[in-house]
Amino acid sequence: MENQERVNSSQNIKQSLISEELIAEGKWVKLEKTTYRDPTGKTRTWETVKRTTRKGQSADGVSVIPVLQRTLHYECIVLVKQFRPPIGGYCIEFPAGLIDENESPEAAALRELEEETGYKGDVAECSPAVGMDPGLSSCTTHVVTVTINGDDAENVRPKPKPGKCALAVFKVVALR
Repeated sequence: MENQERVNSSQNIKQSLISEELIAEGKWVKLEKTTYRDPTGKTRTWETVKRTTRKGQSADGVSVIPVLQRTLHYECIVLVKQFRPPIGGYCIEFPAGLIDENESPEAAALRELEEETGYKGDVAECSPAVGMDPGLSSCTTHVVTVTINGDDAENVRPKPKPGKCALAVFKVVALR
């Protein structure tokens, strides 16, 4: 366990993790009971979700901001609509996915974009790893901006290529 400390400037109390105890583990995530010291010095517990899939990468996954550019058209942001079991319904969201072992965030973003939308693009920017829902989980992502040349023949009528995606069916939505 990595000791993470923060100093509360008003009270000079170090906040830190004390222990992590496994409660349950599945294929994709695990639930842990995390014991920590709060800013007042009191020992507390927290339920924490962690991914089981990170293999030394800088983050668990990527979230892609795909910018579709076509001559004589407004730029569009491409989103996908997919069923999400945890909420029992459909979400409209950025293409996203896990980073494979030995894969860069940029390569993962281009792969996920093609799998979920059929579009091929060029990486414009990649953020540092950012927390997805830090009050609940340790999951992190790189936000990768990708430009898509909509005039290229390969991007005129793109078709998603779900491959190994667990959610499989994507509907592409373009927003101006």
